[in-house]
Amino acid sequence: MTETQPAKRQFVSFRFLRVRPEWWRLDQPSRARAKEELARLLEAARSKMILLSYSTAGIRPECDLMFWGVSFRLEDFEELGRDIHRTGFGQYLSPVYSYLSMTRRSLYIDKISPEHGESRTRILPGKHKYLFVYPFVKTREWYRLGLPERQAMMDEHIRTGNKYPSVKLNTTYSYGLDDQEFVVAFETDEPADFLDLVMELRESQASRFTLRDTPTFTCVLKTFSELLSGY
Repeated sequence: MTETQPAKRQFVSFRFLRVRPEWWRLDQPSRARAKEELARLLEAARSKMILLSYSTAGIRPECDLMFWGVSFRLEDFEELGRDIHRTGFGQYLSPVYSYLSMTRRSLYIDKISPEHGESRTRILPGKHKYLFVYPFVKTREWYRLGLPERQAMMDEHIRTGNKYPSVKLNTTYSYGLDDQEFVVAFETDEPADFLDLVMELRESQASRFTLRDTPTFTCVLKTFSELLSGY
């Protein structure tokens, strides 16, 4: 890649689904066939995109599973969403939340440490068991501040994050694509470290400019077979 050629950016999708009660009224053979059909579809989709599956069952009351997709083609998400609902299992899945975003080089990238930062035009998720994800919106007052003032607050924010190397941050951008401004996704094998990080970040100066950072989802990484075996 030359200096004049910008890095190709990725589209990112987080799609939360609920299993409707009618699913459980099907007999076991019918459910087994429907799950096999969906598993084949999901595996085939991996030839076009990064696709990860997570369970939220027993954690969030309104949704049971989540698919995290990363692709260079926005249409890949459109096609996957349509094809899922054409399967036998997909007919019993109701979308609850859906967040769309893109990767982008951070405005504060030069201050990000090698351990926690990269250009952020490419993400490669799925190396940790737990995922914590939420939409994020800043106040309009934040954007009225000068860049040096914002950079100083982000320096504090980044220093705090660097104290928790077990937590990997994936920040993607939604301006104009969806209702939120960012989707923030933290991956870790140590949920307690994430909890402590969020508590400490609440005391940062930048947190004064948070307008919305809910709903928050705690997700457990599963293979497709592991995820579907529970149903």
